[in-house]
Parts: sequence; C-alpha cells; structure tokens
Amino acid sequence: MILLHIEIMKLILSEFIGMMVLTMGVVGSGIMAQNISQGIEGITLLINSLATVGILIVIIMTFRSISGAHFNPAVSLSFYLQGDLKFKLFVQYVLTHILAGITGVIFVHFMFDMNMIELSTKDRSGLNIMFSEVIASFLLVFIICMSQKRDDVAMGVLVGVYIGAGYFFTSSTSFANPAITIARSLTDTYTGINFSNVPGFIVSQFFGAYLATKAYQILRS
Repeated sequence: MILLHIEIMKLILSEFIGMMVLTMGVVGSGIMAQNISQGIEGITLLINSLATVGILIVIIMTFRSISGAHFNPAVSLSFYLQGDLKFKLFVQYVLTHILAGITGVIFVHFMFDMNMIELSTKDRSGLNIMFSEVIASFLLVFIICMSQKRDDVAMGVLVGVYIGAGYFFTSSTSFANPAITIARSLTDTYTGINFSNVPGFIVSQFFGAYLATKAYQILRS
C-alpha cells in the first residue's frame, strides 16, 4: 500500500512540475516578448510560440516515461476514455494540472515584479474562437493518440511543433488545454484571457478531445 502511494505521488509530482514549467514558459515568454518586441504583434507571437515549442519538447522528453507527460486535462480525459487511466487518477491529474498552472503564473509574476494574481481583461469571445479551440484540441489529442508508440523525443517534437504551428493557424492561438486556460485568466498580460471566456474555452477543449478520442478509436478498431 505504501509503495502504491509512493508511485502515485511520483506521477502527481511529475505532472505538477511539468505543468508548472509549461505555464511559466507560456506566460513568461509572453511577458518578455511583449517587453522586447516594441509593440510588433507578429514578433511577440513568434517569440511566444517558439518558447512554447521548446518548453513542450523538453518537458515531454523529461517526464513522459514517468507520468505520461499529459500536462493537460483534455489529454488525461482522452486516456481515461481509452481505459488507460483510472477515474480517481484522472481526477488527481486534472486537479494537479490546475494547481500547477496557477502556481506557474504566480512564480512568473514574482519573477517579473508583478502582483501574484492579476485578473485578465483580454477578451477572447466569439463562436469562431470557440470553434478554433475545438479544432486545436481535436488535433492535439489526435496527434498524441496516433503517436503513442513513438519514443519520447518524437512525441515531444510532434506535440511541440504542432502547438507552435497552432499559434498561427488558429484564431484562438491554440490554447487547447483547460488547466492553462484557467491559469491564463489570472495574468493580465499578453497571454491572458478574461475569466468570462474560460467556460466556453474549456467546454470546447474537452469536446475536441472527446471527438479526437472517438476518431482514434474508430481508426484503430
């Protein structure tokens, strides 16, 4: 029993650290990019996306062999639906992702001499934006499902490059992650999102993940 608890703690710690680092990479690079890009939106987005690509590759390569490197409740939902994750652990993963995301924002704000929490005023509303999140989440989860047998390096590169591209071909800049969506509502910076937009994003993300899982199961049946 003690050994089981230790193993679960390893999984949770792995997901916590990875998700915290991911959030710091996304939010922190957004702040830095805005500070150095002299107001040029394209450069800000490019810097933000490149940093996110790098962070994703690193944390997936580092933690995938320990916890699966979900770092995303939508990904965890997919593995739960596939029967690879028990419900209790699924809930633990989701709560861990949310807490780690909030922690990451607090740490970034401290590094940049900001208030611990600054509620975002950045509006990201509209049916087109919600649809964008369905597509972004569908593609992310589908890529992960189809690539499960690939090694850690390949998985990291596939996910990182996809998300980097998603910054540019989706109108929502491809959040595709309910936990980081919640975290980003707590930073009134470049990567922020008004909290009123969060529920729509989360529903869209989970729906996209559900569709991707079903598509994967049909293809593999």
